Amino acid sequence: MSNLTEIIKKIGPLDKKSMDEARARQDTLTKPQGALGRLEELSIQLAGIQGKPIPQITNKAVITMAGDHGVVAEKVGNWPQEVTAQMVANFLHGGAGINVIARQVGARVVVVDMGVAGQLKANPKLLSRKVAPGTKNMAAGPAMTREQAIKAIETGIEIVTDEVKKGLDIVGTGDMGIGNTTPSAAICAVITGRPCAEVTGRGTGIDDQLLAHKIEVINKALAVNRPDAAHPLDVLAKVGGLEIGGLAGVMLGAASQHVPVVIDGFISGAAALIATSMAPQLKDYLIAAHVSAESGHKILLKHLGLRPLLDLEMRLGEGTGAALGIFLSETAARTLAEMATFAEAEVSEKNEES
Repeated sequence: MSNLTEIIKKIGPLDKKSMDEARARQDTLTKPQGALGRLEELSIQLAGIQGKPIPQITNKAVITMAGDHGVVAEKVGNWPQEVTAQMVANFLHGGAGINVIARQVGARVVVVDMGVAGQLKANPKLLSRKVAPGTKNMAAGPAMTREQAIKAIETGIEIVTDEVKKGLDIVGTGDMGIGNTTPSAAICAVITGRPCAEVTGRGTGIDDQLLAHKIEVINKALAVNRPDAAHPLDVLAKVGGLEIGGLAGVMLGAASQHVPVVIDGFISGAAALIATSMAPQLKDYLIAAHVSAESGHKILLKHLGLRPLLDLEMRLGEGTGAALGIFLSETAARTLAEMATFAEAEVSEKNEES
């Protein structure tokens, strides 16, 4: 816990001087001021995070964490649990959606076993950091122990720290875990204070009857466990997931080293709720890639005060949306760095009215 406390202390305000210089340069580039809209805002945020007037994005990674969930015993979805392990294998072979989009974006994919039920085949591309073989059924009691929750977060910090040593300018968060929209909805309900029915979505595409059952299971889990919204570790331990804890750690660890974090969809958003509850300053280091089709995601982003860059009705997870957000972030940084100023291009600026 002491290591976690030290990491949180390192997450300070963004570098105002770098942001002011980035803003001033934006205003001299060959375009009307504000013409690149959100890309201009994003470039200034990146400058503040990295502490560089002209931020650089060359080394890119998406960290995709996998974990299983005991709550699938309540039959809250329509896919069998073994799909988690099967999809991890697909990631490692380069055949998943995240692999395709990351290749296009030029980002490496870091695949982590945080808590997949059963033993995965050894693979040099797999980071085996299993805290437990999945969580317990949160509808019957706590999903994990407090010690496991802390271990999950600290593991995420260690993984992103290792990636920074390899070279990392920006990181995206991704997930894999059958049933993980259920704990994510529980976390969202607790921390935002909204009813379960408002924040619970259809996940992989369940029908109305199964959705009603899913909401009932989450309400039961909250009644059984009584997670305390004022204590994020309590929420994570009682109704969270191991990959959710790991992603929260990635966010905290990256921010502590001035690396911007592009969060993916609903599961990454739930991790962000945990992480920002622990370190409120972290919000400034987060970039919301998109708003997913999950009903609770928009509520979650509003609570965090984050505006999504895209709305593509995506709900795949894996870090696919985050990879697209990394592309837009690199675009924002490159336009700031590479566009000519009016003076350099010998282009006349607009006339100032007398």
